[in-house]
Amino acid sequence: AAIRGFEGAAGGVIRWIRLVNDTAVAVDQLGVRQGACAVYLDAWHKDLPEFLQLRTNNGDDRMKAHDIFPAVCYPDLFWKLAKEDLDAPWFLMDPHEIEMVMGYALEDFWGEEWEKRYRACVAEPRIDKRVISIKEIVRLILKSVVETGTPFAFYRDTVNRLNPNPQAGMIYCSNLCTEIAQNMSPVEAVSTEIQTKGGDTVVQVTTRPGDFVVCNLASLNLGRIDVTSHEELRSVVHAAVRALDNVIDLNEAPLAYAKLTNAKYRSIGLGVSGYHHMLAKNAIRWESEEHLAFVDDVFARINYAAIEASSDLAAEKGTYGCFAGSDWQTGAYFKKRGYMSEAWQKLAAKVRAQGMRNAYLLAVAPTSSTSILVGTTAGVDPIMKRFFLEEKKGAILSRIAPDLSMKTYWYYKSAHTVDQNWSVRAAGVRQRHIDQAQSVNLYITNDFTFRQVLALYIRAYEEGVKTIYYVRSKSLEVEECESCSS
Repeated sequence: AAIRGFEGAAGGVIRWIRLVNDTAVAVDQLGVRQGACAVYLDAWHKDLPEFLQLRTNNGDDRMKAHDIFPAVCYPDLFWKLAKEDLDAPWFLMDPHEIEMVMGYALEDFWGEEWEKRYRACVAEPRIDKRVISIKEIVRLILKSVVETGTPFAFYRDTVNRLNPNPQAGMIYCSNLCTEIAQNMSPVEAVSTEIQTKGGDTVVQVTTRPGDFVVCNLASLNLGRIDVTSHEELRSVVHAAVRALDNVIDLNEAPLAYAKLTNAKYRSIGLGVSGYHHMLAKNAIRWESEEHLAFVDDVFARINYAAIEASSDLAAEKGTYGCFAGSDWQTGAYFKKRGYMSEAWQKLAAKVRAQGMRNAYLLAVAPTSSTSILVGTTAGVDPIMKRFFLEEKKGAILSRIAPDLSMKTYWYYKSAHTVDQNWSVRAAGVRQRHIDQAQSVNLYITNDFTFRQVLALYIRAYEEGVKTIYYVRSKSLEVEECESCSS
């Protein structure tokens, strides 16, 4: 890109990503735990082909960042073309050049408005384009996915369409484990003053705080809760929501920006672990319509209880700062999800009257480490195997499917033998009830073709899934981030 009118002066995003990579490696808690960073890039960004090769093993090592977790933000249009016309051209552009020529930032829009502006940029001769077919972009994505497990996928239009707080901002990307989906905005510099007092020179920088997202996470252990008991599930959810809301006030945020955003939105992320454990205990096969119907009911009740708990807390302690005009307040949250029954309408009326304590409620993290500690299965994933050995921090752990018995044995099908279409469909069913996102892994074998993997991504888009975490092949050991998994 140009710098102060000099064409080709900038070196692109990869060199800056390498600096972030080295910073993450340097912050390692005395060698105990390495720092971790995710970088999300738009699917129309001019540096996308190089970005998709960040972690691959071939090519110029000076253009690699092996410790970064790369992710791509996709508009609906990309997947429509991937399904209907792989030979269609895809235009990669420089976002800064777009802003200089068109007067707006293309990344600040989503849905139909984004598509309209994208086509206007394509038609503008003053904007330089890097033209590549959808097929070639998809090939680079899938090559990286099969080799490295990344990039993660972020379906930005789907995310923003279901944002409960669209009146207060936009969701640009997710986090390290792809379960957070909250409004984001940059910190803006307002002024810089240099003052001299008594021989001391002081530089005072005034900034306008943005939405600086913080994860306040906890998980329900579905394998240890009787999910068929409405009262037990409701009681546990109410307790968890109150505890998470208290965490916001009890924790000390390391940055003032984070503290302000925490106070403004009071966002929490209640998730689950023990998903497969729950299915096995209830004699439900992963690859079955019974599975989909069962989790539809369970997650609907979790969501109902979480909304009810947050609204009751609002009546007790006050609502969050941006409630006015939100989908919670207008009732659009319930309409978008088809919550039209008498019980849901009664809850919508309660929310409208009492408000909500928390802007965002549910987010399903991976819970890999936690699941080991509490003896259940990780997140919403199927088990790797009924029994296997796993290495964690140099120690070998024996992992056995929880409550394994003759009754549960045949309901524990290992991840790599599960038809992944059932996993994607289940993610779509759950997503309706989760206002943020989920850490959803896909498990493939060496027998998978690129076309089969592509079909899973397209299906996830069609099912309304918001994010895809890792694609795990049998031969691939991914370096999973520990921040959300514990």
